[in-house]
Amino acid sequence: MSKTAVISGVGSGLGAALVRKFASEGYQVGLLARSPDYIQGLAEELLQEGVKALAVPTDITDPQQVIQSFARVREELGPVDVLINHAGNAAWKGFHELTPDEFELSWRVCAYGSFLCAKEVVGDMLSAGSGAILFTGATSSIRGRAGALAFSSAKFAVRGLAWALARELWPEGIHVAHVIIDGVLDTPLLHERGDVEESEPLMNIDAVADAYWRLVQQDKGAWGFEIDLRPHDEGFFE
Repeated sequence: MSKTAVISGVGSGLGAALVRKFASEGYQVGLLARSPDYIQGLAEELLQEGVKALAVPTDITDPQQVIQSFARVREELGPVDVLINHAGNAAWKGFHELTPDEFELSWRVCAYGSFLCAKEVVGDMLSAGSGAILFTGATSSIRGRAGALAFSSAKFAVRGLAWALARELWPEGIHVAHVIIDGVLDTPLLHERGDVEESEPLMNIDAVADAYWRLVQQDKGAWGFEIDLRPHDEGFFE
């Protein structure tokens, strides 16, 4: 019987790489994002390759939308075996410029949305006695960053959520883990925006997606809670 992975916050970068990685390993995939155009196109591409893929436009900050989206996933793909909470939101502003609404939105997408999605899959995993819930973190998960007050606060919250959830769910056979992306991802959008600096090492998104996959494959006798991924560069730790 095919397993099902759901990835929230699917865009053209790491989100798409995660979808493709799990699809290549034989999983059915559910794609969640607010914008329907990209995820529908990606799902159709995978369907043509023989992968059962379902695009579900979802605002993960809306509890009712999340409930309805996962009900559709279960109806069309079956119970969820893997959830990757990848959605994020950032207002790149310092304290004086940041508005309360912008601050709250970062928290809602990163932490609250991840909580809502996790609520919808834990029942499936408890019934199966197995499963995995992975959270995408960032440098800002462990170090506050000037000019990224909302994002840093939200990512700290995600890490705390993942820690607490792991303590509750590991004994139930559900592997909860947190992935720190401590570097700049080499994505199509990065190049489109012209934000690439020659001196800055970039992280390969397919290699990062493979690291998520390896987490899911770990034996429960030696689960890892957190991995910290960085680009290969001698000067990166200076």
